[in-house]
Amino acid sequence: MTSHNSPHPLAGQTVTVNAHLHGNSGPHEFTVEDWNDRVFGQSWAAMERHPASMAYAIRTAWENLPLDNEVIYGKVGPFGHLIHVTEIQDAG
Repeated sequence: MTSHNSPHPLAGQTVTVNAHLHGNSGPHEFTVEDWNDRVFGQSWAAMERHPASMAYAIRTAWENLPLDNEVIYGKVGPFGHLIHVTEIQDAG
């Protein structure tokens, strides 16, 4: 079940995110695919054993990220990540 009925407004665009990924604090160029729940059909919190979800769960604890579903899926290079919308630094 998804909570977002429409694609993320930045879907298909590359944005700058300030997130700790790959052992680097960023900033990173992040290509937005869509809301996580639209890509995977469920909340990030329900995605057991998915690498991006597990990494995001750890980051929520370390970085005090909100525990809501305002989470987007996208890529930094070839690697998929989950990013909270508050981590978007620059949308262009």
